[in-house]
Amino acid sequence: MSAPATTPARFTLDSAFGIGTVHPRLYGSFVEHLGRCVYSGLYEPGHPAADPAGLRQDVLALIRELGVTTVRYPGGNFVSGYRWEDTVGPREERPVRLDLAWKTTETNEFGLGEFMDFCRKTGAEPMMAVNLGTRGVEDAVRLLEYCNHPGGTELSDLRIAHGGEEPYGIRMWCLGNEVDGTWQIGHKTAEEYGRFAAETARAMRMIEPDLELVACGSSGSGMSTFAAWEATVLEAAYDLVDHVSLHAYYEETDGDRDSFLASAVDMEHFIESVVATCDHVRARLKATKRINLSFDEWNVWYQSRPNPHHVEDWQQAPRLLEDVYTVTDAVVFGSLLIALLRHADRVTAASLAQLVNVIAPIMTEPGGPAWRQTTFFPFAQASRHGRGRVLRVEVDGPTYPTARFGDVPLLHATAVTDDETGAVTVFAVNRSQSEALPLEIDLRGIDAHTVEEHLVLSDADPDARNTLDHPDRVTPHPATGTLVKDGVLRAGLEPLSWNMIRLTRTQS
Repeated sequence: MSAPATTPARFTLDSAFGIGTVHPRLYGSFVEHLGRCVYSGLYEPGHPAADPAGLRQDVLALIRELGVTTVRYPGGNFVSGYRWEDTVGPREERPVRLDLAWKTTETNEFGLGEFMDFCRKTGAEPMMAVNLGTRGVEDAVRLLEYCNHPGGTELSDLRIAHGGEEPYGIRMWCLGNEVDGTWQIGHKTAEEYGRFAAETARAMRMIEPDLELVACGSSGSGMSTFAAWEATVLEAAYDLVDHVSLHAYYEETDGDRDSFLASAVDMEHFIESVVATCDHVRARLKATKRINLSFDEWNVWYQSRPNPHHVEDWQQAPRLLEDVYTVTDAVVFGSLLIALLRHADRVTAASLAQLVNVIAPIMTEPGGPAWRQTTFFPFAQASRHGRGRVLRVEVDGPTYPTARFGDVPLLHATAVTDDETGAVTVFAVNRSQSEALPLEIDLRGIDAHTVEEHLVLSDADPDARNTLDHPDRVTPHPATGTLVKDGVLRAGLEPLSWNMIRLTRTQS
C-alpha cells in the first residue's frame, strides 16, 4: 500500500513559465479493423440507432462528447496486410479476405469511404496509415492520389465515381506500423525500414510536398533495438519526415498496484529518451528542423489476461481485447494524459488506442446500448479544457515507494492556461490508495483566482467499473472544500483520484 500523505503537495503557477502549446491532435484516437471496434462498434447496419450509412448514431454522439480530434486508421497491425482497393466501390463487389494480423475474416463492408464519412460526422481529422509490410512505395502514392488529388486521373476519377466528389484532403500519414516487431507482417530491420520509409516519403512528397509524415519508432521502450532503431531510421529519413511514433501500454501485474499507479513515470522517461535520440540525430546531421513525437498508441491494456470470450480462428469481428476498466485504471489513464500534456512542446500528436470496444473508452452491445467506460471521463475533460498553453508544474510534496520506480511523488499534475480568457485548468492525480492528499497551489503568477469547478473521479471501491447492467456506476462528482484564499488554492484530493480543477479570472 502507498504511504499516507503527511504533508501537502505544493506547486506554483506562473503564466510566464510555459512548456508549449497543446496541439489539438494530442486528443486523437485510433480505429483498427480489430475485434468489434468497427463491426458492431462504429458500424452496425440494422441497429435501431444506425443512420442510413450504417453508423451507430449513439456511438457517434459519445465520440463527439469524448472530444476526439483525430482518428488513426486502419491500423495497427492490420495495416501491414491492408489492400485499400478492396475497401472502395460498391460493397457487394468487395472481396472477403483473411486478416493475418488478428486471424480473423475481413468483409471490407466498412472501407475507406465509410471511414471518411465517419470522420465528417464526428468532426475528426483522418490520420491515414500506409502498408509498408506487404506493399510499399507504389501502393502509397496510389492511395494518396485516390484520396487527395482533385480529379482528372485514373485514381482520383475512381474516387469521384465512388461518390467522393471532393478530395479527402488527408494531411497526416503514418509510414507503416511497428515494423520493428517480429510479429509484424513484413518485419524489417532498422536499416531496411529507414530506406523504405525515406523512399516512400520522397515519392509521396512528389505529389504533395506539405504532407505531415510519421516514421515508425520502436513498438515500445522494452524492445532490444530501442533508441538505436530511432537513430538509424531518422538518419535515413530525417529531412523527409516530421514525426516519429511511440507506442506504450500499461497494466497492473503481480498485484503491484503501487507501481501500476506510477506508470506515467515510465511514459515520461520514454518520451524524454526519444526526444534525446531525435535531437542527437539532429545534431549529427546539422539539421535545423526538429522532429516531433506522435504517441499514436497509448492506453491501459491487460495483455497478460486471457480472453474471457471463446474465439475461433477466422471469425468475423470476434470479441477481442474488450477490457473493462476500473476506477484504478481511470486514474492511471488520467496520469498518462498528464504525462502527454507535460511534454506538449514535443508530443504534438497522440492516439488513444482504441476508440470503441477494443481497449476503449466506449463500449457497445450488438443491437443494444452504448456506454462510457471509466476512462472516458478523464479524456473528455482534458480534450474540452486542456486547450491552450501548458504551464510548468514542479511539485514539492510527499512520495511513496514502488517496486519498479523507487520513490514516486503521490501527486502527478499539470496545468493548461487559455491566454485569451485567462482560465486555467489543473489536472491532478492522487496516487495514494488510502489517504487524501492536501494540495496547495500558489497562484501569484496567474490572473485566475476563482474556482469555477472541481470534479473528481474516484470511488470507495477501487475496482468499481461501468458495465452493460450498470453503465453509470462510476461518474465524476463535485469536490467540496476547494477554495482560494490569499492567492493560494487549497484542496483535498481524495485517495486514488483523478481531479480537474478549473480556475477563472476573479471578477472585479
